Amino acid sequence: MTRLAKSLRSVPSGVWVLGFVSMFMDISSEMIHSLLPAFLVGTLGASVATLGLIEGLAEATASITKIFSGWFSDRIGKRKLLAVIGYGLAAASKPVFPLAATPIEVLGARFADRIGKGIRDAPRDALIADVTPPAVRGLAYGVRQGIDTVGAVLGPLLAIGLMFALSNDIRRVFAWAVVPAMVAVALLVVGVKETAQDSAVDAARRRLPIRWSEIRGMGGAFWAVVAVGVVFTLARFSEAFLILRAQSVGLPVAVAPLVMVLMNIVYSLVAAPAGDLSDKVDRRLPLLAGMGALVLADAALALSGNLVGILAGVALWGLHLGLTQGVLAALVADAAPARLRGTAFGLFNLASGVTLLAASALAGELWTLHGPRAAFLAGGGFALVAAAALAIVARRPAASPR
Repeated sequence: MTRLAKSLRSVPSGVWVLGFVSMFMDISSEMIHSLLPAFLVGTLGASVATLGLIEGLAEATASITKIFSGWFSDRIGKRKLLAVIGYGLAAASKPVFPLAATPIEVLGARFADRIGKGIRDAPRDALIADVTPPAVRGLAYGVRQGIDTVGAVLGPLLAIGLMFALSNDIRRVFAWAVVPAMVAVALLVVGVKETAQDSAVDAARRRLPIRWSEIRGMGGAFWAVVAVGVVFTLARFSEAFLILRAQSVGLPVAVAPLVMVLMNIVYSLVAAPAGDLSDKVDRRLPLLAGMGALVLADAALALSGNLVGILAGVALWGLHLGLTQGVLAALVADAAPARLRGTAFGLFNLASGVTLLAASALAGELWTLHGPRAAFLAGGGFALVAAAALAIVARRPAASPR
């Protein structure tokens, strides 16, 4: 623990601030997201297949947007500006949720929220690589992800408290979610500064446009990371299905956000140590462990018939996220040229997001036609394929500045 604490002091202050920006936005998003399945299915009468389609479309929209925002941040060298625009749009979408009367309006709000996420995420992740020494890059991504995930714990807890305080009025809970979103935007504007880039990177940015040959020439290591990320995403459909699974064995709607709390507590505790470990060993090792955790999670969620077994699966799902998400980001940063980092994160997230659309839609259809067991068993099968793909194609790029 002493070694980890010493390493944490090497993480730049801007990374910590970006973590807290993400935390406040996640509080807002999870106050809504942890109750959204119950709201859509229970209040608005949507089907589970519709839920899967909405979640998949929302996440795919975010990922498609990331390719453009990442590329544009490489062009203009203003990553913070795009992050502010993205967080601001996400904050502006929050008031739509309490006013929604049909699933279409929820889809519209999720669409706007995810466009905001798409605009901000690739520039933010590239900014972390810009300001962080390569020796602590995995830890930096783990720190940001870990602080972010604290928000994913606090958001559902606030949702639960407000549900009891407001007599289970989901719409009023959604209205309160606007407040932390505005705090996130203000903190980003005031607390984050970009570092000056070296003249070679600035000159490369001014050479327009970025040529397709350069994108193709990012190297086999980068495209291997993209390939593994795609197969990972097939196995990891929307977490909304975890909430529905817990409700299917009797968890009351008022405390349904506890599912996200449990998952994100595990996620938050694991993310930074996993990132730190990936700086010291082959990054494939925590990724492989994460895929093993996801296989066990899917098995528990598919086969358990009681709440204890389902919650064990939820905890394993959080373990999987903690072991993989920050490490994948570090792999992208390792493999991408410095002047194309934003584009690289955009490409990676585009591929993952389109895959998430397919995975969530497939999970929704399997659930509707054959029940939750079929959906989670399919996810477990894809997780095994992902582990095999990782063992074959993923290689750790050299951790040197580019």
